Amino acid sequence: MGTPTLIGIPFDGQSSYLRGAGDAPAKIREALACESSNMWTEVGVDLGRPRMYEDAGDLALSEKEAFGAIEAGIGRLLDIGKRPVALGGDHSITFPIVKAFARKYPELTIFHFDAHPDLYDEFEGNRLSHACPFARIMESGLAKKLVQVGIRTANRHQREQAAKFGVEVVEMRSVPAYDKLKATGPVYITFDMDVLDPAFAPGISHWEPGGMSVREAVAHLQSIEGEIVGADLVEYNPIRDVQGMTAMVAAKIVKEILGRMIGS
Repeated sequence: MGTPTLIGIPFDGQSSYLRGAGDAPAKIREALACESSNMWTEVGVDLGRPRMYEDAGDLALSEKEAFGAIEAGIGRLLDIGKRPVALGGDHSITFPIVKAFARKYPELTIFHFDAHPDLYDEFEGNRLSHACPFARIMESGLAKKLVQVGIRTANRHQREQAAKFGVEVVEMRSVPAYDKLKATGPVYITFDMDVLDPAFAPGISHWEPGGMSVREAVAHLQSIEGEIVGADLVEYNPIRDVQGMTAMVAAKIVKEILGRMIGS
């Protein structure tokens, strides 16, 4: 399999409540490099060794043309055999990312960690909102299967959407859900930082109490079975962070995703 490759997507133009997530990629990289920790993952992978992963820098984006540029940028990495790990950004970026992945992996399984289902048909009149990416993905047939873990805000409309698209939803009250994270074939992980309880990750736009601990999140990532071909981490908002705590948590999650990709 190809080398896992970080790619920054500094875009928050579809955020519905607060901007700021577009500043996250640089902060996550800074936390990854922080000498307060090391580059070993819990599964025994030393990310500090040469060529364990690569960093392709940030995509240059304009708000008007962002989705096309994101899809093209991810596509270029896939075309040269890389496994992109995107640092967002708001959750709207997952739609153009998955559009690129679906061309190479038509039988994609998505494991989605989030407080919110992000299945609105439209939100505040916007069908490309960060509240809508999985409606766009599923109606376009871009994934064979979508499993959502940690959900705790689903309203009637989003429950109806989940039933319509055959989404497997594991609400937070039913966690742990290790047995739900097993797939044959290619797997894409999308990790919204607000799946975590805000006590562990205050640097997010939408505080949703009652979420996962960092330990619970890492344990679920470690339980994933399947060929992990790519991932994203989204919705870290540095503007709301407390002394860089959420940046360090985001870096931890990225490290463990990379470790699973390399060690699987």
